[in-house]
Amino acid sequence: MFYSMQRKSLTLNLALLLFLFMIAACQTKQLYEQSTIYPDHHWLSKDANKYQFEITDTNAAYKVYFVIRHHNAYNYKNIWLQLNTIAPDKTVTKQSLNLNLADDEKGWLGTGMDDIFDQRIPVSNEPVHFSKGLYTFVLAHTMREDPLDNILSTGIRVEKVLP
Repeated sequence: MFYSMQRKSLTLNLALLLFLFMIAACQTKQLYEQSTIYPDHHWLSKDANKYQFEITDTNAAYKVYFVIRHHNAYNYKNIWLQLNTIAPDKTVTKQSLNLNLADDEKGWLGTGMDDIFDQRIPVSNEPVHFSKGLYTFVLAHTMREDPLDNILSTGIRVEKVLP
């Protein structure tokens, strides 16, 4: 009887381990994330934040996200951004983004604890293929309110999309 219980326990442990490996295999792998913290919770439009990362795997597809942490007291349901991407060959891609932070029915999107909310919002719907080299992202808000109040941090996240 004792041997039978050990065998069941071993089988359950192996099944759990296999399940965890399967879940991990379906996830995207983080390549890069960097944020700028605003100690006074004010983001000035003239504060264009620069984030750099090196791409080495040109066969992979990547997802680019805007990352934000804000207070519940943030005054808008969206945020307007200017995102410039500087490729290794110095070509610049400029994007004007209007990203939703809240929904009329659901309220704040993302995850929240007490009065602070974190969101990771895709910059585009489609994965991106980068060439090899150093990339620079320059991020600034283009909202009418300046400084933009109740912003704790903002940043960029780039994830390699695994097949």
